Amino acid sequence: MRRYSKHTDEDDIRSRPNRKGNRPRTNIRPKHEEAVGGMVLTVDRGRLTCLVEDRVVMAMKARELGRKAAIVGDRVAIVGDLSGQKDTLARIVRIEPRTSVLRRTADDDDPYERVVVANADQLAIVTALADPEPRPRLIDRCLVAAYDGGLEPLLVLTKSDLAPPDKLLELYGDLDIPYVVTSREELENGDAAGRVREQLDGKITAFVGHSGVGKTTLVNALVPVERRRLTGRVNAVTGRGRHTTTSALALPLDGDDGWVIDTPGVRSFGLHHVDPSRVIHAFPDLEPGTEGCPRACSHDEPDCALDQWVADGHADPARLYSLRRLLATRERTEGD
Repeated sequence: MRRYSKHTDEDDIRSRPNRKGNRPRTNIRPKHEEAVGGMVLTVDRGRLTCLVEDRVVMAMKARELGRKAAIVGDRVAIVGDLSGQKDTLARIVRIEPRTSVLRRTADDDDPYERVVVANADQLAIVTALADPEPRPRLIDRCLVAAYDGGLEPLLVLTKSDLAPPDKLLELYGDLDIPYVVTSREELENGDAAGRVREQLDGKITAFVGHSGVGKTTLVNALVPVERRRLTGRVNAVTGRGRHTTTSALALPLDGDDGWVIDTPGVRSFGLHHVDPSRVIHAFPDLEPGTEGCPRACSHDEPDCALDQWVADGHADPARLYSLRRLLATRERTEGD
């Protein structure tokens, strides 16, 4: 074994080369006190468009964040070139804690969770009354995702000139969900935007819906002209809408009193990630009744204490039915 004396020359010391050519790793992370706050507007192949004060800045995620990804709506801390000029690139060094998260999976048996939007106050579920036909099970799933993620739901029913809204509204009357009903003419002349706008002022609202329901058309009516997106039509053969929105995008309301986040049209909304025990939080009149439930109660079994809670007059039976219908959505497909 080779030994070195106290007079060893530096050339005698063996050093292990760094094959990757990068800097040695360290557990010490920079604090970045000089970082400036911003909001993520959209994400495209690793590049994040952020709003910093009144400037739009392109940024990338810093290596020190590891696998943690920033999504639309995230509040972030940014360093580097924040001028917003062409060909400049800043770095996102911190993602602030989220107040709400809209998540989904591709299917109920898919464990891969997709985080769609962060920090939204409410979820506008846009559904056409016809062309394409409404899908109540998809609405139910969006409601479960909203309740689970901490967002308040809003129903926006479009194309009322093709079919009446009464039957669909009756399904959700017991949930006390605010709603707006619009027609195609109202979408075109701007009347619909005014009534929807009343529900959006001062809030960050994520829009979700099946392709072809008029979601992006409505969003375009709510935002400044220069920020509008392309729209498509429903396929006459399949009855399905065409995907014209391919990525989520945050847009300021006309007048800058709130934000709308347009998301790509969905054809499925998996709920693999949802913990059914959290859905009860959306039913404050039923939640106290769960104290007598057995451990890990599904709230739809013979020993569930909610049956007695309702029988004693503490809540409307229709509310318990609505809760169980939403919980059951996780076990069903969206196609019916």
